[in-house]
Amino acid sequence: MSTNLIKAYEQVNKSTVSSRELEASVLLRASTLLKQCQDNWGRDGNLAALHYALEYNQKMWTVFQSELARPDHPLPVEMRQNLLQLSLFIDQRIFQVMATPEPGKLTAIIDINCNLAAGLRGSAGEA
Repeated sequence: MSTNLIKAYEQVNKSTVSSRELEASVLLRASTLLKQCQDNWGRDGNLAALHYALEYNQKMWTVFQSELARPDHPLPVEMRQNLLQLSLFIDQRIFQVMATPEPGKLTAIIDINCNLAAGLRGSAGEA
């Protein structure tokens, strides 16, 4: 192989993100959006940011639900069922916040997203 091809492969390999890392990044982005809303509660423009953050979280968790429901998903069935139960809690909490917005209601979603991201990165408690 030529040196240029090897360098190109190494560059792609460095920039390729594992699916676990991608999922962790998405979870952390979702948490960050909600935390910013929580920290800026009551400020002008925060309602639009809250709507966006909730929608982002809802879409993300819908994708997770879809993946976890696949019969050929590689996770053990019990773990998938537990994560699906957790996703139902997230859905309920998102609807609660939409119906009656309160900053404290965001904490559970933020914490769950951060803890799952830490687990995916293999560093529980560090996120």
